[in-house]
Amino acid sequence: GVRSVEEWAEENYPTAEGPMIVHRLDQSTSGVLLIAKNKSTHQALQQQFISHTIEKSYVALIEGTVPNTSGRIDLRMCLDYENRPRQMVSPDGKRSITEYEVIRVEGSRTRIRLRPITGRTHQLRLHAAHHLGLGTPIVGDDIYGHECRADLSDGHRLCLHAEHISFTHPRSGERIVIGCREEF
Repeated sequence: GVRSVEEWAEENYPTAEGPMIVHRLDQSTSGVLLIAKNKSTHQALQQQFISHTIEKSYVALIEGTVPNTSGRIDLRMCLDYENRPRQMVSPDGKRSITEYEVIRVEGSRTRIRLRPITGRTHQLRLHAAHHLGLGTPIVGDDIYGHECRADLSDGHRLCLHAEHISFTHPRSGERIVIGCREEF
């Protein structure tokens, strides 16, 4: 079976105490994930998420092109109860904000950098696919887009990658930046 990040962390850091998972990525999203090895660090990092001082950026390959080279998507979204785990845009939803910039156009697709200002479930996937967002889904998105396409190099992945995360180290006060390049 597939191991969870929590199981991996417990195996690799057996002396860690308290909750380790600080934030999450969708199961099909690759890239940087922050974990804590003790309870006080976990609390300090979670507080940085709450106060929006942790910065994250993602790279995605989207199915089409977008009219602007950069912009900001600001939508209200909530769970689509009839179609879980799908989210939907709704005036009753919570505000969700993503900044974007085009990296390059690759034929009929676009490689784009996404910076979530808020951290809603499926925010980047919905913001890409929705007509009030980018209007074109992320390649390989089986929830908001088209079924995974056979012309991907590995055939079966969501082309969404957590590229960078930056935060203030809870002990040293130093600003830490961690990056990992996408493989699509």
